[in-house]
Amino acid sequence: MKCGIIGLPNTGKSTLFNLISNSKALSENFPFCTIEPNYGITNVPDKRLYELKKFINPIKIIPYKIKIVDIAGLIKGSHKGDGLGNKFLSHIRETNVIIHMIRIFTDVSVIHVEGSINPIRDKEIIDLELQLKDLETIEKRLEKEKNKTNQSYILLKKVSSFLKEGKNIRMFPFQDHEKEFIKDLHLLTIKPVIYVCNVEDDNKDCNSFYVKIIKKMGEKEKAPTIVLSLKNESMKKKKENFHEHESGINKLIKKAYQLLNLQTFFTIGKKEIRGWSIPNHWTAYQASSVIHTDLKKGFLCAEVIHYKDFIKYGSSEKAKKAGKMFLAGKNSFLQDGDLIHFRFNK
Repeated sequence: MKCGIIGLPNTGKSTLFNLISNSKALSENFPFCTIEPNYGITNVPDKRLYELKKFINPIKIIPYKIKIVDIAGLIKGSHKGDGLGNKFLSHIRETNVIIHMIRIFTDVSVIHVEGSINPIRDKEIIDLELQLKDLETIEKRLEKEKNKTNQSYILLKKVSSFLKEGKNIRMFPFQDHEKEFIKDLHLLTIKPVIYVCNVEDDNKDCNSFYVKIIKKMGEKEKAPTIVLSLKNESMKKKKENFHEHESGINKLIKKAYQLLNLQTFFTIGKKEIRGWSIPNHWTAYQASSVIHTDLKKGFLCAEVIHYKDFIKYGSSEKAKKAGKMFLAGKNSFLQDGDLIHFRFNK
């Protein structure tokens, strides 16, 4: 599961990637300074880890993580291969969530590939390139389809018409299970997206003219918009505790985690407190496999305490005495934030 950062060249993609992943991807003032994608991993900020620390005082804390990909800037004609577009679009296809960077800041010393600052136009350029690539993918499938009356063909014709209206597929009114018919196409505009407005100063520009419009455009797609100043975020990260400060970067990471449809469980002990990522609606049996395959093979049950109950009583022993610990079997679903101890046959 990974998030891909996209946008026009020089919008701040590599700077954002470096801030999120503590990497050192090349970030220069010219288009296409990124050619090959940069891959990184980032901790997901979670204050619950530090609340648990107050009661347990472990040797170390290990947050859960997500993968981030910095993808080279797209330009007009990318769907036809312009500016290595086909290669860059294939990198987007491999991601699960898109982080779409939009330049709001007006610093004239930073080159703009279109020659002027116009965030609405910039968003529409990227949208159009992804839509045209999806349209090309769908039309190829339609040409191969011999049965013109099956559900897949009929759905694809509707989605094709929707794209031709300039709309992203994530806005399409799918019926139950219809997405399964086109899942194997790995369409680009069906992916969940977060729009990130890179402003000059997040204290002054959070409600600027362009930001308001981008937010409204995102709302139509039921897509969140995050406003941040990468210049300010860089300074904040140097001064403050990254994990405990509710910065724009942290909000972005947590929103991306949410759109990946992931939830968290914790394991606790004197050596470490650790967060683990699992897909939503996983059972205790499935969750055991992310720690070690042996746990799943010998799974007996899981001792579970809800996070809020642990905080209320202050220890596993007290929570258990209060009747707040329960045994979860193979088919028991977990809640986000559950504290778990697995029992298994060795």
